[in-house]
Amino acid sequence: MAKRIYNFSAGPSQLPLPVLEKAASELVCWGDSGMSVMEMSHRSKAYQSIIDTTEQRLRNLIGIPDNYKVLFLQGGASTQFAMVPMNLMNKNHVADYAVTGQFSGKAYEEAQKFGDARCVATTKDIVFTRIPQQNELNLSDDADYMHICFNNTIYGTKWNYIPETKCPLIADMSSCMLSEPVDVTKFGLIYAGAQKNMGPAGVTVVFVREDLIGDPIEGTPTMLTYATHAKNGSMYNTPPTYSIYMVGLVAEWLESIGGLEEMKKINLKKSAMLYDYLDSSKMFINPVEKSSRSMMNVTFKTESADLDAEFVAAATAEGLCTLKGHRSVGGMRASIYNGMPIEGVEKLVDFMGKFEKNH
Repeated sequence: MAKRIYNFSAGPSQLPLPVLEKAASELVCWGDSGMSVMEMSHRSKAYQSIIDTTEQRLRNLIGIPDNYKVLFLQGGASTQFAMVPMNLMNKNHVADYAVTGQFSGKAYEEAQKFGDARCVATTKDIVFTRIPQQNELNLSDDADYMHICFNNTIYGTKWNYIPETKCPLIADMSSCMLSEPVDVTKFGLIYAGAQKNMGPAGVTVVFVREDLIGDPIEGTPTMLTYATHAKNGSMYNTPPTYSIYMVGLVAEWLESIGGLEEMKKINLKKSAMLYDYLDSSKMFINPVEKSSRSMMNVTFKTESADLDAEFVAAATAEGLCTLKGHRSVGGMRASIYNGMPIEGVEKLVDFMGKFEKNH
């Protein structure tokens, strides 16, 4: 068997090894069912227990109130760019969007198809190197909701506060969900593609306040209506059964290590280690304003694209893989999600020091 690498991919990302090992032990036969989870009917009692347990673990871990539905959907966060306005831009047909990176920009563009989507703040002019503060938000009085991307995977920024709004706050938390505690009650709806921090690709988890369900704009397809999935327990059609099972295993692992408070301590230690090195380095530069730095996605670069490419190639040879930055910004990016152990970050920092010394 080949030796496992340290995978710094932005997603699909490295999963916790204990989760993979448990999944491997149950791959052929789950419990006494006589079959793999992949083979189970989603209508079976065995699978119902899996999805129910997954939901309850998430509720317990995060502290999701009873008046919020937990939905397991398909289509990735990108489908939520349409589902949110189709279901929630339903009163004044107005919505506020903070554009702080590529994905929030795509969400804003998609929302324009369904109503008056307004860009109420952006840092595009400074290449999204910081998050707008509360006094920079030009909020509308008549907005049905405000949308933010809480952690920006490509640019390595994160909202360091929760915006105060008169309308429901909607957040894309794809790349930071389960990395630290979050007060769900501050949001009307949270969505997250699982493949960055919650599990494998294939399932998108949505937490939505019940009073926001049930009144989509006219013509919304059945499959793109939150009420459809809420009424049917995410079983209107065949859900992504194995991915949901894996999210449950990740939640179980988080419980075993002490929950989200403990996970936050570990993640802060990992990110501080990397940022401390970058701040002391004469070769590597992190362009993000310190108050807006992401705990999950650390971006950096050198003075030249050629040197960046040399670094990525040399790091890959050392088992430090998928460090190339997004094609739109270049440089490097280390995604240090929950599944990345501290040892992986230690090895990366050690390698960066040696590379810098040799150049």
